[in-house]
Amino acid sequence: METSRRTVLAAAAATGLTVAAASTAYAADGADGARQGRKPVKELFGTLPDGTKVHRWTLENGGTRLKVLSYGGIVQSLEIPDRRGRYANVSLGFDNLDDYLGATAFFGALIGRYGNRIAGGRFTLDGTSYQLSVNDGGNSLHGGAQGFDKRVWDVEPFADTTGVGLVLRYVSVDGEMGYPGTLRVKVTYTLTGRGDWRIDYAATTDRATVVNLTNHAYYNLAGEGSGDVLGHELRLAASRYTPTDATLIPTGERAKVAGTPFDFRHGKLIGEDIRTAHPQLVLAKGYDHNWVLDKGITERPEPFATLRDPGSGRTMRIATTEPGVQFYSGNFLDGTLAGPSRRTYRQGDGLCLETQHFPDSPNQPSFPSTVLRPGATYRSATVHSFSAR
Repeated sequence: METSRRTVLAAAAATGLTVAAASTAYAADGADGARQGRKPVKELFGTLPDGTKVHRWTLENGGTRLKVLSYGGIVQSLEIPDRRGRYANVSLGFDNLDDYLGATAFFGALIGRYGNRIAGGRFTLDGTSYQLSVNDGGNSLHGGAQGFDKRVWDVEPFADTTGVGLVLRYVSVDGEMGYPGTLRVKVTYTLTGRGDWRIDYAATTDRATVVNLTNHAYYNLAGEGSGDVLGHELRLAASRYTPTDATLIPTGERAKVAGTPFDFRHGKLIGEDIRTAHPQLVLAKGYDHNWVLDKGITERPEPFATLRDPGSGRTMRIATTEPGVQFYSGNFLDGTLAGPSRRTYRQGDGLCLETQHFPDSPNQPSFPSTVLRPGATYRSATVHSFSAR
């Protein structure tokens, strides 16, 4: 499918790419894997209390290195070079399994069955009410107390002309964390020949349910343990966002970002307005909101975000098929967790850009639907591209 000129121009304006680059950078036709990369490498990472082994897979292609755990589908490390070619891990996390088991920050994890919050952990579908696992005050967050981030996934590696990667599979049984239907989930991580990291999500169900899958990587393009990300530059192609109540549940409004600290349309430093006494920033202790992407839901990933660290020159551009993104500025990192650098993670030391449908959509009829029915397939894709200058 050809990209329309209007989409190309919008992509270029949103991300800073040239028009030519914007028309090709996120094409999903496999052409970016012109050469076959190195085969994924598997190693033992640790053992769960019940004796289940957790493995780590290392992927390398196009100048990007990615390390993924079978536990939670966690991205344990993402290494990219700076403008001088020096590599650094730009993803927060841990170097041992025990720390992942004890933490509640969702570092690098696959999130499901429903990413983000559902009010009161309740929703009604086809006249039946469901009570979910509640793990965030009175709300359900990221699938509940034992979401997909705490499950061991079946992992199958591959290396072909599309790139190198992993196919992760998990079966969520009917009633797990309160959700109806047996959900069969397939997530594919691919490193392309250009070094892009692509995530493809797919799921089917045998009973009507709700689904909203995402990845919860925390980024610091200066390198893990280097300090805060307030000096990073962020651009988001989003004219509206969804304000929340005191428990961070959307009110249902799609408010304009113009004239507020939530306006990242032209790019600005994350720290520029984060301490403004805006009521929404006070509630969330920073940014922890869903932005309504101007592009809406798309068949193929379209660019919407550019994140850059001026010091290292590292730049990440993101494209997605999803209608929203949760920008979380690491507000609740409190110094109690330490990463591989042996430095503690404090407020703002990493940020998340979680591509998604909107929070609490099962209770918000005006939001895009997250209902999946038997016979249909849930599909979503997000692409991360890296450069340095």
